[in-house]
Amino acid sequence: MLVLLAGIFVVHIATVIMLFVSTIANVWVVSDVGKASVGLWKNCTNFNCDGDLPYIHEDALKAVQAFMILSIIFSVISLMVFVFQLFTMEKGNRFFLSGATMLVCWLCILVGASIYTHHYAGGQQVYANSHHGYSFILTWICFCFSFIIGILYLVLRKK
Repeated sequence: MLVLLAGIFVVHIATVIMLFVSTIANVWVVSDVGKASVGLWKNCTNFNCDGDLPYIHEDALKAVQAFMILSIIFSVISLMVFVFQLFTMEKGNRFFLSGATMLVCWLCILVGASIYTHHYAGGQQVYANSHHGYSFILTWICFCFSFIIGILYLVLRKK
């Protein structure tokens, strides 16, 4: 049981770190021609990230930014609640609050990544030939991890 809780804790920390990286890094869509990429915040060309996004004022991008920030907040809150419950909760109880908070994080990732996928993932608005960057892929990995962690928190009992 201790090994399982430690494993979940490590995966949870990895998920928080990956969420930070995927939200901050400007590598959601990468151009196949030249060294250029687009993120949630800036347009980077030749390692210079001073350019604004051409769709900076669109509501869809603001929604993606908001949901990705919310996912980080809920993931960190879930981690803190898990540590708090680990040391204060009575034996035999389940980690319901940690699991529910992590599933809210999962929902925020789902909404944010889905909006981005629908509106911008093709990259046609910025680059004619492009592919998904590592930030986009990390976001979907975090989506899977947060769902698994949330379900495991709901199922596990403190022994």
